[in-house]
Parts: sequence; structure tokens; C-alpha cells
Amino acid sequence: MKPFHISGAVALAAIIAAATPALAQTEVKVGYALAPNSHYGAGAAKWQEVVEAATDGRYVFNHFPSSGLGGEREMVEGIQIGTVEATLVSSGTLANFVPDTGIFDIPFLFRDLAHARTVLDGPIGQEMLAKFDDVGVVAVAWGEQGFRHITNNRGAIVTPADIAGLKIRTMENPIHLTAFQTLGAAPTPMAWPEVIGALQQGTIDGQENPLSVIVSANLSDVQKYLTLSGHVYSPAILLVSRSLWDRMSEEDQEAFRHGATEAVAAMRAYVDEVESSGVAALREQGMDVGELDAADKLAFQEALAAAYEEYYTQYDRELIERIIATE
Repeated sequence: MKPFHISGAVALAAIIAAATPALAQTEVKVGYALAPNSHYGAGAAKWQEVVEAATDGRYVFNHFPSSGLGGEREMVEGIQIGTVEATLVSSGTLANFVPDTGIFDIPFLFRDLAHARTVLDGPIGQEMLAKFDDVGVVAVAWGEQGFRHITNNRGAIVTPADIAGLKIRTMENPIHLTAFQTLGAAPTPMAWPEVIGALQQGTIDGQENPLSVIVSANLSDVQKYLTLSGHVYSPAILLVSRSLWDRMSEEDQEAFRHGATEAVAAMRAYVDEVESSGVAALREQGMDVGELDAADKLAFQEALAAAYEEYYTQYDRELIERIIATE
């Protein structure tokens, strides 16, 4: 028998390699506003884990935390034009793209986390996700930030009068702006990357965000007072660019959807943990913490009567009532 030479084996391997297409990998740039050790980071990491496993590594996530791809509005615009493949963003900027999403930001609309999650996971939430198709964006799931609370350096907030004149950073969200203007505050829309510096310099007195943000962004370093107001429930959303989505097989699209569902579970677990431990941690870090009780919240709702009338002219009152009635 003629011996098989090594050179022949190498040549054969080269022929096989040339005939076998290389494993194509697609980069998925995923951007979010906060640090990796935040609810956004937890969601993005789980999304990556599930998708990369389900697609045998054909999609590779590359994280850009801490606004590495710009502010939230810029990231959504990047999703629209295809320069960003995926993002997790708050609801604050969504009304600029799909105005109907603003309904979720109406103050004191949701009773608690369970109520909010049921609405967003159910028909109402899914109907809202479908509206993003009209602006060239694939919305795969509603994530979560939690209920928003107020921090500031001026003083404790117990009554609506305590907010009068407060220079407070808000998101670029007309619903939030209307609410704080109605309460007599001086709301100041500002992209998140600018907020810490503005608080340090005293350009603004305070800001409002869920505990998940207040804790992960170390706001106790620059804010003295925390009021557990729970004035607005703040969802997040997971978006994918249409240009990436349309190049996927149905199986890969399902992998991204399933991964998003797992990401939402990770975000909610993070929120649940912060809700139970965050307040104690912030107190230990020196924050003065107060909480609005049911009577206090009712006073705020009464003070917002004019804002509610404006919301009813902007949004479907029947849909608002469906949300309130959801069990």
C-alpha cells in the first residue's frame, strides 16, 4: 500500500475547508444608558446569553453601556437607520416615536408592579408593541425599570406644595413635563449623560427615577433627599433594528424574541431585589428617605386634576379605563 503523505492530508484539509463556507457571525451592537451592573445590564446580558446559545454563536453581542452609543433618543434613532442593532431604553423618549406609548406614563395609573406587568404582558402591551412597526422599528418586549421616585437637594417632599419651584430633571417626555408643570415645579428635560454633572453643579435641584436607577447610578453621592413617591410606573422596551430583523430566518427571529422574554425576567428580578434592599442601602449611604402614604398620594392626584383633563384629550379614555380595570 502506498503511504499517505502528510502533505496530501494537508492538501485534502485545504480542499475541504475551501468547500465549506465559514461560519458567518453577525455583530449585534446593543446600547443602554446605565452601567453593566444595572437592570439594563442584567437584561442585555441575559438577551445575549440566550440568543448566542440558540443561534450557535452566529450572532455576537457587543455591549455599549453607560450611553456609549449616545442618549436614549439617539439610540432609538440609530435603531431606525440601522447603525444600532439592539437597545434597551426607558419609556421616556418613546412618545417621540410612537405617541400612544405616552399613556403608560400617566401619573398614578398603575396600582403596583403586578398590575403594570399584567397590562404590559397582556393584549394592551402587545398592541402597543405592534405600533412600532409603523416607525421602522421591531419592538420585541416590554422591560422594566420600576416606579419612579423623586430625589433632590432642597428638602423633604411630603405635599404638592413642596415641589413648587423645584428645578427637576425629567426625561424628554411631554406627559412628565405636564405633570410637574401642573404641580408648580420647573421641569428640565435633559439627556441622562448630563444629569450627574448638573446635580453636582446645582444647575438642577433634583431628578426622578426608579430605585433601580437611583441605586445603580450612585445618586446618593449627589442627592440628599429621596421621596418614595411612586408617581409613575416606568417600563423599558427592547428594540431591534428592522434592517437586522429582515435578514434573519424565522428561527433566529424567534431566538431574539425568546431571548428578550428572558431578558425581561432578568430585569424584573433586578427591580424586585432593589425594591426590597435598595432603600436600606440608600439610607446607609446617607440619604434622608421619606415615603408618601395613600393620603399623601391622593393629595398629589387632586393637585394633578388639570393635567388629567389634558391627558384625556390626548389619549383614548376607554384605553385608560381598560388599564385601570385590569386585574
